[in-house]
Amino acid sequence: MLVGTVREIKNHEYRVGLTPESVRELVAHGHAVLVETGAGLGIGAADEAYVAAGARIAPDAATVFETCEMIVKVKEPQAIERAQLRQGQILYTYLHLAPDPEQTADLVKSGVTAIAYETVTGPGNTLPLLKPMSQVAGRMAIQAGATALEKAHGGRGVLLGGVPGVQPGKVVVIGGGVVGFNAAQMAVGLGADVTILDRDADVLERLDNHFEGRVRTVFSSRGAVADLVADADLVVGAVLIPGAAAPKLVTRDMLSAMRAGAVLVDVAIDQGGCFETSHATTHAEPTYVVDGIVHYCVANMPGAVARTSTYALNNVTLPHALQIADHGWKAALRANPHLAAGLNVHAGKVAYEAVARELGYEYTPVGELTA
Repeated sequence: MLVGTVREIKNHEYRVGLTPESVRELVAHGHAVLVETGAGLGIGAADEAYVAAGARIAPDAATVFETCEMIVKVKEPQAIERAQLRQGQILYTYLHLAPDPEQTADLVKSGVTAIAYETVTGPGNTLPLLKPMSQVAGRMAIQAGATALEKAHGGRGVLLGGVPGVQPGKVVVIGGGVVGFNAAQMAVGLGADVTILDRDADVLERLDNHFEGRVRTVFSSRGAVADLVADADLVVGAVLIPGAAAPKLVTRDMLSAMRAGAVLVDVAIDQGGCFETSHATTHAEPTYVVDGIVHYCVANMPGAVARTSTYALNNVTLPHALQIADHGWKAALRANPHLAAGLNVHAGKVAYEAVARELGYEYTPVGELTA
């Protein structure tokens, strides 16, 4: 199969779909790889590194889109990229379609076969292709929140760890999954006062056992969220419903009870955000203020630490890319039900139920498309 990757064009996105090491693996499996010139510069990988791994260098993205059978990316294709997709082509990347009707409509119209990293499953209903970026985003949420709390950035002027004789900052993490766990780890490491909310009793027990009293765990109810948010210096939104839009757990009314200069970091912004006042921002302009509360809602947080993120992502996406390239997408999905869960769109049909429900499309089960 002819596999291609392009330079990411989303604002301040420096990750790349394939590392030179991943290219080497694809070539070893007998595939050809085409890489847009400069695609790897954000992770310190020059064109020469890709050539040494066995790739050919394309002069522009258009050449990659025009000639390759499978496109491997990181972020969802932007409008100019979606216009170049075609029927029979495979797109393998993060999509986050539920809150993005324009992208979904374009992918449906293009006829492309779109496999989304974020809905590929693993044993025990895990999301292994989302996990490494969730780990990065959870850890970055505390870094970003700590910076936003500084007075020069509009925050309250609170140091999360405090100092002797001064109380530490109060961090509330909504959601105890991968993002929430990693955010809590970072916050605890800084010496903050940390509370985690979740609705799963098993998750709360696991977190309580892991942190051994260094965090408080609270069952997530509307009242608990309202009370804890009102007293927080930093709130991290870390909820996820696979493939669906995130629920709005912090309402605008709750902001009026918060201290001026407190910070909200919405890690769920890729799925529409879990704060009512959230809208996506970029690394160029990461924050905005609503009712005196600083909002950080960057939709591609891991892009800021591109090298770490790209290698962590390739570790989990490459095995599936090899399966697709080795066997073709239909055979690969038939053989691997976890990979089959990643199919979101094929030949004008929506194959992921939550996306179809959110955006009003007819749902076509994957089994019907791979038969």
